[in-house]
Amino acid sequence: MSNQDKEGKIILNGIVIESLPDTHFRVQLEDGAVLLAYMSGKMKYNRIRIYVGDKVEIELDSYGGKPKLIRRK
Repeated sequence: MSNQDKEGKIILNGIVIESLPDTHFRVQLEDGAVLLAYMSGKMKYNRIRIYVGDKVEIELDSYGGKPKLIRRK
C-alpha cells in the first residue's frame, strides 16, 4: 500500500529480508519488489533495532533518491 505525502515522498510497506553492514537493509515490498534501504537518522539516534522479519515503512523520494527506513511496525 502506498501513500504520497504533500512533500512528494512516497511511503511503502515491506519486510526486512536481510541485514547488511553500515545500517543498510534489503527489504521486500508488498508487491514483491526488493530494495536496498538505509536507516533514517532519527532511528540511528534513538538506537532503534531492526531485525530480519520486521515490518517496516520505507520513504521514497519522487526524484529517485535512496529508499529510507522511517518506521518499524
